[in-house]
Amino acid sequence: MTAQQLVLSAVLATMVFSVALELRLVDFTRVAQKPRAVVCGLIPQFILLPGATWLATLWLDLPPNTEAAMLLVAACPGGSLSNVVTHFGRGNTALSVSISAVASVMALFLTPFNFTWMIASNPATASWLRELAIDPLAILWSLLALLALPMALGLFVAHRLPGATERMRKPLARFSLFALLAFIAIGLVRERHLLTAQIMPQLLIVVLHNGAGLLLGWGCALLFRVDAWDARAVIIEGGMQNSGLALGIIAVQFNADLGMVIIASLWGIWHIVSGMTLAVSWRRIDARHRD
Repeated sequence: MTAQQLVLSAVLATMVFSVALELRLVDFTRVAQKPRAVVCGLIPQFILLPGATWLATLWLDLPPNTEAAMLLVAACPGGSLSNVVTHFGRGNTALSVSISAVASVMALFLTPFNFTWMIASNPATASWLRELAIDPLAILWSLLALLALPMALGLFVAHRLPGATERMRKPLARFSLFALLAFIAIGLVRERHLLTAQIMPQLLIVVLHNGAGLLLGWGCALLFRVDAWDARAVIIEGGMQNSGLALGIIAVQFNADLGMVIIASLWGIWHIVSGMTLAVSWRRIDARHRD
């Protein structure tokens, strides 16, 4: 892991810790009492978005590496950032964390399975088929270090040290918001060599693809008739894919193919923008209702 990756991992773990300070164990107890909401959040990630992406790549006439990247991103689970965005948008953060944890474990099997069958059954991408290998230890480390450990530590501190929690809550909440904006800025700077007029078609593809994930999450929430608080978590989980995992797979399995890298990198930037836009709009709706 590079120094930059270590710094970003530490920042993300701190953001998850700050979210946990505002949670209680009873929040997770409520989630356990309604597992239907967790299933509702998993369906868009592992069934609806992959299926819709596969159909779209069959219908569209795109370069094979672009279609392969779309299929790979769709096959990846959500990331820890979805928990922070859900919390900022005043959704059910405990549900978001639960969905992310279950999805990360399921991704060990379902990400290779979904990607393999989708890319093999599409004539344009069949030649791109590779034996997809995801390191289980890398997934386990991500799950523990970036989600489970900071979440457990935050819950412990909130329970045992309420005074310290109260002093930390607001500064860390501001830090989380700043960090989210910094992630966007870092992504733009890091990939600035890609941000030319020539990538506008790829950006449009990413915007529409991400929008489909959000819409599928919303539709699934309607179908399962979950409440508005839970629906926010399901929608965000449906539209925030782990593009970092996708980039890692592209680097290892596809020799950092430029077309695939562009799609995954733009996803990494755009899904934060779209997620935060939704979160801000939800906060404004809540403010109007309070008034």
